[in-house]
Amino acid sequence: MANPTYDEFTLMLDQAVSRIPEYYCRGLNGGFNVQRQQKREDDFYIMGEYVEDEHLGCFIVFYYGSFAALLKGDNLELWEDEIMDTVLHEMQHHLESLAGRDDLARSEIAELEKILRRGCC
Repeated sequence: MANPTYDEFTLMLDQAVSRIPEYYCRGLNGGFNVQRQQKREDDFYIMGEYVEDEHLGCFIVFYYGSFAALLKGDNLELWEDEIMDTVLHEMQHHLESLAGRDDLARSEIAELEKILRRGCC
């Protein structure tokens, strides 16, 4: 199956984001943004990221190219699931930031540590 186009992807993302109650988006003054490129850190695709910037504010970026590379040839249902998982993940970062928490970040560091330790020795 062919990957959704960039425009189809943005429509799917918009449908997912539009389901979020406005209350949860408070403080997300930069909203939701999509970049065409992929983003990687070593062997890992970055599907989205929550950004807190002193000048630009708080916003979430999704990387179409990362979805396209990771889900190449998969059906639309898998795309929709991955989009929803990524939206929820990035919203968790936002809500934890509002609450002064970093539970998800600590969990991600622990997961990365396991991956790195498995790779060596």
